[in-house]
Amino acid sequence: MSTGQFKKDVDGTLAAPQIHWDELRNARLLFTGGTGFIGRWLLETLQQANDNLALNLHITVPSRRPEAFRQRAGHLLTNGHLELIPLDLVAARPTGNFTHLIHAATDASAALNDEEPLTVFRTIVRSTEHVLELAAAQPGIKVLFLSSGAVYGQQPPELAGVPENWNGSPNPQVAKNAYGEAKRTAEMLCSIYRKQFGVNIVTARIFSLLGPFLPLGTHFAAGNFIRDALAGESIVVHGNGRPVRSYLYPSDLATWLLTLLTRNPREVAYNVGSERSVSIAELAQTVAQLIGKSGYEILGLDDSGWNAGRYVPDTTLIRQEFGLTETVSLESAILRTTDLASPPDFSHDCLDVSSQ
Repeated sequence: MSTGQFKKDVDGTLAAPQIHWDELRNARLLFTGGTGFIGRWLLETLQQANDNLALNLHITVPSRRPEAFRQRAGHLLTNGHLELIPLDLVAARPTGNFTHLIHAATDASAALNDEEPLTVFRTIVRSTEHVLELAAAQPGIKVLFLSSGAVYGQQPPELAGVPENWNGSPNPQVAKNAYGEAKRTAEMLCSIYRKQFGVNIVTARIFSLLGPFLPLGTHFAAGNFIRDALAGESIVVHGNGRPVRSYLYPSDLATWLLTLLTRNPREVAYNVGSERSVSIAELAQTVAQLIGKSGYEILGLDDSGWNAGRYVPDTTLIRQEFGLTETVSLESAILRTTDLASPPDFSHDCLDVSSQ
C-alpha cells in the first residue's frame, strides 16, 4: 500500500459519521499501549484529526521505550499534541489530569505467554489496576478498555460467531490461557471500579486484525504467510489448516474504537472484529494467489497454538447500536499489508495471542 492509500484509510476514519469528534475537542487523553500496532493506527488517526479538525486534543502516551517509538514514528510528535513519557505501568500508576483514557497496554507475545505466563498475567492485571486507580480519582473521565476475544475461551465449532452474552471462558488449569484469563480479570477490575467508584468504562473485545504495520515473522499466521510470499518462498501451514479466524482491517478498527470513545455507549463489552470467517488453509491459499510465486503447503502437524478451533465474533451489538460496518475486504487487507509491510521487530503490544 502506498502512503497515499494509507492516508486514504486514515481520512476514511476521519470522515466516519459514527465518530463524534467534538467530544475530543480540547480533551486530554491518556493512551496506554499507544506504541503498539493498534496504538499506531489510533495515533495516526488522532493526530490527523488534530491537524485537519483543529481539535486541540492533547495525548499522553506512557512507554517503556519512548526512544524506540521516536525513531519509528517520530512524525507523530511534530504537531505538538503528543507527549511521550517514560513509564512502566506494571510498576507505577500514571499521573496527570485527563478527560479520556484508552487502556490498550499489554504484553501479547505468544512466546512470552508460553515461556513466562506469569509476566503476561501480571502485566495485564497490574497495569489495568494502576490506570483504574487514576480514573477513580478523576470524576467524569471516560475510559475505553481494549480487551480480547480470548476471554471467551474455546469457541464451540457450531457457534458461527461468539456473542457478548456467551458465557464461555478459558480453562484456568492450563497456563497457556494466561493471556485470556488476565483479560477476564482486567474486565472484572473494570466492573468493580464502575460499581464501587462510578468510573465510566466501556470495553472492546478485539478479535484478529490484518493490515499495515502488522509484525511479519512473529506468531501471527497472516503476517508469516505474507512474509514468506514476499520472500518468494512457499507458504507453509505447519498444522492441519482447519482453525478458523476472521480479520478486521485496522482503519475499520480505528473507526469502531473511536466511535465507542466519543459516543455514549452502554457501559458494557462490545465485540470488535470481522464476521467473515476463513480457515488458515484458505488464508494461505488466498495469500499465495494474491502475492505468492511458490504456492503453499499444509504439513498437517498437531496444532499447538492457543486456539486450534474457531475464533470469530458476532458483532451484531455494535453494528446495530452504531451503524458500523466493515469497509475493507480480506483480499484488500492482504494487498495493503504487503505494500506497506512493517519490519519484523515492530512492537506487538496490544495484539492478541489468540489471533495466530
